[in-house]
Amino acid sequence: MTDTAKRDAELKQMLIDRRREMHGDVQRRIRHGRTDRSQDVCDDVEHSDAGIQGNIDFALLQMRAETLARIEEALVRLEAGKYGFCFECESHISERRLRALPFAVRCQACEGRREKEQGRLTQRRETVSLFPEVASS
Repeated sequence: MTDTAKRDAELKQMLIDRRREMHGDVQRRIRHGRTDRSQDVCDDVEHSDAGIQGNIDFALLQMRAETLARIEEALVRLEAGKYGFCFECESHISERRLRALPFAVRCQACEGRREKEQGRLTQRRETVSLFPEVASS
């Protein structure tokens, strides 16, 4: 077995294990969310806290579901022989990066450029105001 084939087999197993873990976690959270409906009478503050917690739980569930989708996409790329190559520059993604983030789609350099560009876009959006006269005062 070549080093690349061995690496891919190990990473495939990591992805499968992670998929199983994430899928189980998502299913538990969905079941828990359905059965954890409190029938207790509560005041406005408790109701507000419960709503905030529900929003946080939903956001976490959504993040886990997105991670699960990325894992599925990585497994498809692996089967197609396209795993471990950067979407941007098409160079190899380092084994160290793949072990840390097995569903990575960009090499570290391209991801850094993308994050830097996103930071610039976010910064520009934050400086734009619908009411410029208010923002400058």
